This record gives sequence, structure tokens and C-alpha cells, in this order.
Amino acid sequence: MQTTKEKPPAAASQSLAHHEIDVEETMSGISVAEFSSAFRHYPGGVAVVTAESPLGPVALTVTSVVSVSAEPPLLAFSIGHRASTAPGIRAATSYVIHFLGSEQLALAQLCATSGVDRFADRGLWERLPTGEPYFPSAPARILGKRIDQLDTESASLILVLAQDAHITPEADLTPPLVHHNRAWHRLGDHSHLD
Repeated sequence: MQTTKEKPPAAASQSLAHHEIDVEETMSGISVAEFSSAFRHYPGGVAVVTAESPLGPVALTVTSVVSVSAEPPLLAFSIGHRASTAPGIRAATSYVIHFLGSEQLALAQLCATSGVDRFADRGLWERLPTGEPYFPSAPARILGKRIDQLDTESASLILVLAQDAHITPEADLTPPLVHHNRAWHRLGDHSHLD
């Protein structure tokens, strides 16, 4: 009777941050243009991520926020290394993830524009007691701390443990802001399918 020795599982505490993906080993044959074109047809909810970094307050618009698990409450988002806010976001240890409604289109556009001061208008933002900058106009937001980070050559995936959530009374009545095929969209009753 032949037996095989099983490999021990990786240590649960081992950090993903120490495992940079080798792009050459994982190439699938799909071009950047094909990959981007495919994802243009996949709609994404729009969020703004803010943080207090060694470079000062930083913010960016993302469509890459995903719920990882509810117990423990984990979420993740990605950021390209060429983004103007990438150094600040990657250096931060806590984040505020704002889920935007269609009424926050101007905020999404502001935080998606490279090279502008997203915090120039002091009337748009405040600070939490813990110091992180945030935009009160967002219908819902989650405060969390980074617990892991997976780096590739061109982007990072940041894993966040949620520590607090704030949902406004109007959140259920606010049509979500969605990005699809290079354009902003509003979800509403007209888009509901049975």
C-alpha cells in the first residue's frame, strides 16, 4: 500500500505582503487590452477610500471594493501603483471606505482626478476622532484597519478589517452610483429586474 505525505498547511499568520506575484509565471496569454475590454462590461459600485498617511490626507475613487467575509468583517480594495495617491494609500494603516450614491457623482469625479487637491474644499470633509479624513455626504462608510496587503508589479490588493460603520438614515433611499463601460450610472427602480 502506497501512502503519500501531505504538505502542512501554510501558517495562518503568514502575511500575503511578503508574496509578490511573479507575473511571468502567471501569464495567461490575454493582453492588457483584452483584459481591460472584458472588465469594461462588468459594472462596479463606486466607492471613495480615504486615509491619513505620512504624506497627509489622501483619497481615491475605486470600483474594486469587495466584501471578503462578514465574520470576521473583512473587505478589500485594489490600487494601481501609477495612481497619484498610491504612495499615501499604501503607507496608511487605516482607511475609510465610502459607498457613494448617485448624488455624490462630483465627489467620485474629484477623487478620480489625478493631480488635484482632493481636500482643498474644507467644507467637503471632516476628520473622525481617530484622525482619518472622511466625506460626510456619503450615505454609508466603513472605518477599518489594514491587516494584509498583496503586491503585484503594478497594483496592490489591501485587506481591511472593519472596525466601525456609519449608515445615514437616507442610505436606503439613495440610488447607488455605478461605473460601467467608462461611464457613471445610477441604479434605481427603472433597473430592477424580477
